Amino acid sequence: MSYFTLENGEKLYYEDKGQGPETLIMMHGWTSNHEVYEKPVELLKDKARCIIYDHRGHGQSKDANSGEPTLETLASDLKKIIKGLDLTNITLLGWSMGAAVVFNYVKLFGCDALKQIILCDMTPKQLNDEEWKLGLYQGRYTREDMEKDAGKDFFTLYKEFAIGAVPKLKKIPGFLMKKPLKEKLADCDESVLKSLARSMKLQDNRPIVEQINVPVTYFYADPGSLFSPKLADWYREHVKSEYDCVCFPESSHMLVSEYPEKFAEEIGKVLAK
Repeated sequence: MSYFTLENGEKLYYEDKGQGPETLIMMHGWTSNHEVYEKPVELLKDKARCIIYDHRGHGQSKDANSGEPTLETLASDLKKIIKGLDLTNITLLGWSMGAAVVFNYVKLFGCDALKQIILCDMTPKQLNDEEWKLGLYQGRYTREDMEKDAGKDFFTLYKEFAIGAVPKLKKIPGFLMKKPLKEKLADCDESVLKSLARSMKLQDNRPIVEQINVPVTYFYADPGSLFSPKLADWYREHVKSEYDCVCFPESSHMLVSEYPEKFAEEIGKVLAK
């Protein structure tokens, strides 16, 4: 077990595995943790040095929970890990909230340490409006919805998010879902989750996408759940550097855990470029 110590003494859990020639950092999503990448890492460690870690307030970094962290905070954490481990020429992968961290890293620090970027099933702007329909819940979530959510208890909000990410959960009776969802939330700090959720929803990272100057690959789910497959075309139109996309058919937002072998295979193809 390894921990990266921040300036304030709080610690972020990370794992550093693999002896391959490439360097790969994979960042997890909101309420998830590094474990989502364990199987892909086993399949990739002969191709790359794989760094996976828990964002503050998540998993084994749960106790790193001071203040009200934002996505900029997580991007700064990533910068410190990159500097602390002396990493260069990095393939930086972010799934869901992890992709939002990528946007903020590029905004704050540029792409000098990066070889390429892999974005996984994430929109650059979550709130939908009259001119933007590629946000959260496939175009149905607006600022008005966010304001209504402010009055709901946190478990209800998380349950709605979980069902949105994995639509088949709708078929499970609520009383059977309660225990596993509660256990999942117990692995995170609620105040951190709330702060990061608000930060994600208020950001518009569309201008940042056009500032990326390293190759970008977008992994997306079809038919998807939280986000529209049409985002693949939007990125194609707005990424100014080399761009490619990979479809995961018959998958939801949880494409990482639904198809770990394909996920690792497609990462391997990107690493080989």
